[in-house]
Amino acid sequence: MRYIGYLLLFALIAFGIWPYYSLFRLDDALGKPEVAALQDLVDLPAIQANYKKRLERGLDLAPKSLQPGDLMGWLQQNVQKLGDSALTQVITLEWVRETLRDAAAAATNRKPPYLLAGVGFAFFESYDSFLVRIGELGQGATHVRMRLEGQTWRVTDIIR
Repeated sequence: MRYIGYLLLFALIAFGIWPYYSLFRLDDALGKPEVAALQDLVDLPAIQANYKKRLERGLDLAPKSLQPGDLMGWLQQNVQKLGDSALTQVITLEWVRETLRDAAAAATNRKPPYLLAGVGFAFFESYDSFLVRIGELGQGATHVRMRLEGQTWRVTDIIR
């Protein structure tokens, strides 16, 4: 009976460490020159769908003038004209890599950026959802939501 308790405790600890290991793998993939290293760690259609939901909610609040690098403003202006193709053209694996690298660089003031060094918070939202904050709260932090899909934790949303 005692061994079953130890086995359950070990399984619980392993499950708790699992998304942190995926975060380590994501940091490693961001350091590689080829964007294909992110393929298994990022659910690109989910990220695009989350941005589409945000755009549909805030379409009436489109900014009058765009600042350089204002992705949401550009998408809001073009989503009606181009539809979903605007999302698929802009939100790519390359965009994910650059967004996460930029967030890590801003949080750590280091080049090359190390994602793990910039993580200010990382914990479960539920058993299959894990939230990571890159940077300090209230100082332009980037939030990354990871979901357990099958046997892999994958990035499903990036909130800047």
